[in-house]
Amino acid sequence: MPETKGKGKAVTWAAPLSGYSVSTKAVPHPRPGWKKGVAITDFVLRLGAIGAALGSAVTMGTNEELLPFFTQFLQFHAQWNDFPMFQFFVVANGVIGGYMILALPFSYVCIVRPYTIGPRLGLMIVDIVMMGVVTGAASSAAAIVYLSHNGSQDANWIAICQGYSNFCQTSSEAVVLSFVAEVFLMCLVPLSALALKRN
Repeated sequence: MPETKGKGKAVTWAAPLSGYSVSTKAVPHPRPGWKKGVAITDFVLRLGAIGAALGSAVTMGTNEELLPFFTQFLQFHAQWNDFPMFQFFVVANGVIGGYMILALPFSYVCIVRPYTIGPRLGLMIVDIVMMGVVTGAASSAAAIVYLSHNGSQDANWIAICQGYSNFCQTSSEAVVLSFVAEVFLMCLVPLSALALKRN
């Protein structure tokens, strides 16, 4: 340690302690990067699920067919609310479509703030529940549509689609749309899990 002597007191210069350093570099904030891309994809998938679920509910909910021939005491009329499974189908897909509309603002928040956890976790939990609902609704309706097309020899159920062809065709289209909504939900759940990763 060098010393400087004069008329006054000696001044001692201390050498800097080894092992300690002061960094002047600013700590960088995490960039959104791929998480923002995941959030945008989530938003687009929800728009697709809205169209598929509401389209399915409207298609099935307006499905009916009246055959041109009838008797004095009997009229041949098929309507979606004649089948409890179709009633559940319409309600379930309507609920899923409404939920997806309400979830859009939260999905947009995840785009603006990709590292937020609360909204993303909440969306994933409800998405899992809705995926189970749409799976049950689409599967039960698909079973009715299958029996309508093919019948069952063991149960002596005849196929009604030979007479109600338009009704069966519209029911099949609604079921397909519901399964499309299920595919969108199946993509959303792992996508949300991926977005919850720390890095």
